[in-house]
Order: sequence, then C-alpha cells, then structure tokens
Amino acid sequence: MTTPHVSIIVPAYNASTTIGACVAALGAQAFNLPYEIIVVNDGSTDRTAAIAEAAGATVQTIPNSRPAAARNAGIRAAQGGIVCCTDADCVPHSDWLREITAPFADPQVIASKGTYATRQRELVARFVQLEYEDKYDRMRQGEAIDFVDTYSAAYRRDVLLTNGGFDERFDYLEDQELSFRLAARGYRMVFQPAAVVDHQHSATLGDYLRKKQTIGYWKAQVVRRYPGRAVQDSHTPQIMKVQMFLSVLLVVCILLGAGGLVIGPGQRNLSSALFLFSATVGILFLATTLPFTRKAWPKDRAVALASPALLLGRALALSVGYALGLLRPIRRRSDQTANVA
Repeated sequence: MTTPHVSIIVPAYNASTTIGACVAALGAQAFNLPYEIIVVNDGSTDRTAAIAEAAGATVQTIPNSRPAAARNAGIRAAQGGIVCCTDADCVPHSDWLREITAPFADPQVIASKGTYATRQRELVARFVQLEYEDKYDRMRQGEAIDFVDTYSAAYRRDVLLTNGGFDERFDYLEDQELSFRLAARGYRMVFQPAAVVDHQHSATLGDYLRKKQTIGYWKAQVVRRYPGRAVQDSHTPQIMKVQMFLSVLLVVCILLGAGGLVIGPGQRNLSSALFLFSATVGILFLATTLPFTRKAWPKDRAVALASPALLLGRALALSVGYALGLLRPIRRRSDQTANVA
C-alpha cells in the first residue's frame, strides 16, 4: 500500500447525521497524491463510527474526551507528513485538499487556514456567515496569521509532534491556543481563502448566543496564557472589543435606571444625566456597527438591517462568557502541551 502523503483527521461525536456527507466529500477530492481519511470516533453513542467506515474512512474510537484529545489521537495515528483537519459537520469543496495543502510548497509554512461557506437561509446563519467573511477580510491584510481554525486547516505533522499538539485542557478554542503557541515560537502560518468547507452555522438566536458565551469563556483562558493576544490578533476585529465594553456599560446604565437606584426626590438631575449617558452609549454602540452594516448591505439587506441588534447580542454574550472565564479559570497542570508525544 502506498504511504499517504496527507492525512485528514475528523473528530466526531454523535455525528451520525453529518459524518457521511463529510467523509464522502473528503473521499472525492481532486487531489493527485495519496491521502488517508481518519475519523476519530470520540465515544459516540450513535452510528457515527459505522457510517464513517461505510463511507470509506479509517475509524479510530476513543473514550469521549473532547476534540483536542480526538485530534491528538488522529495525529498519532496519521501516516502523512501533512495533517489536515476539518469537522464532522463540514462538507469540504472538491478542491479543498488541494487548496489547503498548496501553501506547503513554501518550506517555511507550517500551517494554513481555510474558510467557511454555507447554504443555509436562516437569518442568524446568514449573519454568522457574513461575520466570518468580515474576519476573513481582516486576515487577507497580512502575509502571515496567528490563528488557524481546525474546521479548515493543515499542519506539518512533525511540527505538531514537536510542540505537543492540542492542549487537552481546552474543551473549546484549543485550535486558538495552539495557534498562539506556535506563533509565539516563530512559526509561519498563512491564510488560504480558496480552501472552502460548507458548514451548518447556528440557525437560531439562542444557539448563536450560547456559542458566543462559550467562546467568551474559553477566550479568557487563552488570553490568561497569552495576555498579549488580548490587545490584538489576526482574527479578532478590534471593534469587537469596543462593542463588548459599550454593551456592558449600556446594560449597567439601563439596570441602574430601571432599579430606581438613582431616582428619588431631589434626584431628577442625576436621573436625567443617567438617561442622557445611556442614550449616548447606545448611539456610540450603534456607530460601531455601521462598518459591518455597510459591508453587509450589498450582500444581504435583511442581515444588514438586523446586524446592530445581533452585534449587541454577540457583544453581551461574549462579555458574559469572558467574565465567567476570568472568575473560573481552568485547572492548571504541570505539563500543559505534551499530548501527542
């Protein structure tokens, strides 16, 4: 049997509704070098493993351990010198493997990051897609990046092994922690927007806000380890941080007013000042949403009109999650990164 040049790793937990389409798309890639597909069945209780195997993947089953551990198990099992990653709810385009591995023609490149697309028609899902596209526009501005998402990613396997792979203490944003670690050690990572996977984004407001709160919590853990990334990274729009601050300030002002804490006899001037300040904060927040709204308008007018409210929800959910992350840090351990040796 020919040794694979590339290994594709897909962690999967109870993904029976999506894994078949994912593996089928991976098996039909327009790629002229040998490659293998490894689905790491992360303790699923449904037919994920059977469906993946029937679709043509090599299946490795581990006890339920979250994506970081599943990817590390795949890295250990991989035979290819290049390790590609996508998720079980993604359907890569037919040229995805060719595009995501193309940057490795440069021997200095150790990782590449692709993009999301979606065919969903729900308003929230369409907003999520434009949110990602806004971030992609930011990433296009640099020759290198410091953040590779594992929904569409490729790495040199030896670099992953040398640097301990994914930190299994992270239930979420483990790809961000790894990216910042590699960037801090001087490795070069690049953005490859032509490497596209279709994805099922959050389709309801509740699901979207819960996901953003989770991201906020784990972002606090990442920043605790890499405090410099709180200032800037290649993925996060700076305006998002301003929106988080303004959203919290706005809610505090509204709660003070609604609670009657500053309203009483002889306090009308203070009450008026609070109302005026709240209105000013609200106007400032609205102003911060204008760049996104203008960018969204020619693509999707309904999303553009809804974007100020959705961006406010995003900012509040991220802020709540981040605050919880500051209050409840993950448990430290003596060796945080030696996971794939």
